[in-house]
Amino acid sequence: MKIQSNSTMPGGIVPGGIVPDGDRGCGARLRRAREAAGLTEADVASRLKMPLSVVRSLEAEDWDRLGAPVFVRGQLRSYSRLVGLATAPVHAASGVAPVEPPVLTPRTFTPPMQRLAEQLARRFVYIVLTAVIAVPVWLATRPHLGIASHDAAPLDLQDPGMAGGTASVAAPSESEPSAVVASLTALPPRPASAPALSLRFNGDSWVEVTATDGRMLEQSLVRAGEQRSYATGQVARIVLGNASSVNVTRNGQAQDLAPYLRANVARFTVSSDGSLAPAVD
Repeated sequence: MKIQSNSTMPGGIVPGGIVPDGDRGCGARLRRAREAAGLTEADVASRLKMPLSVVRSLEAEDWDRLGAPVFVRGQLRSYSRLVGLATAPVHAASGVAPVEPPVLTPRTFTPPMQRLAEQLARRFVYIVLTAVIAVPVWLATRPHLGIASHDAAPLDLQDPGMAGGTASVAAPSESEPSAVVASLTALPPRPASAPALSLRFNGDSWVEVTATDGRMLEQSLVRAGEQRSYATGQVARIVLGNASSVNVTRNGQAQDLAPYLRANVARFTVSSDGSLAPAVD
């Protein structure tokens, strides 16, 4: 059995607590350490800024009510530090495995000469297909192009003899009919629209993104410095584990996650027009 020290931490918390060696469950350890520190479940919930139901679930080891493993381990870490317990033994006793980053599978190495041969082959196929399509079209339109090329005139010519300077095209004579071909200026390209919803991660955070058809688009631990972008109508629900380190923007405008926060976990839905709303569990 661990021996209780006479010194106490600020707030009346005893460092280390009193934890019998026979208690292997992390819930019993947390409860005994809390009672030894003279704290109630409500005191723990108030100091950690988490719902009272989460505190009770931690002591009852009811992990199914707490969400993903990364959330459980973070809440166990906060509770352990509050009552003066070492974090590692509590995590080990909980049986909740740490979240491992996804394993990246290296691509198969392709020799440079093989890559060059594949690029040349693709270009050759493209040239052949272009020739097969373009040559017959050019041959079919060549006679018409030869006639119209002599009489082509732009529509923006101005008649200097008109007072208002209105654009005009000279009419052909009755004896020599001719066709007038108007040249059209290409329209400027439309600017690319910004993504409807963007997530920028300033710190590591667990993320769950569900599509509108119910598919799980992503469920992983995202590292600091990464960014995710989604189009309008693509996402239906988002859960952010470390929400305080994630900046959410909609159409370039920053979004306030305070209405969707519970113990630094943000849960919200995304409507068809991209607006955010609290998620209903």
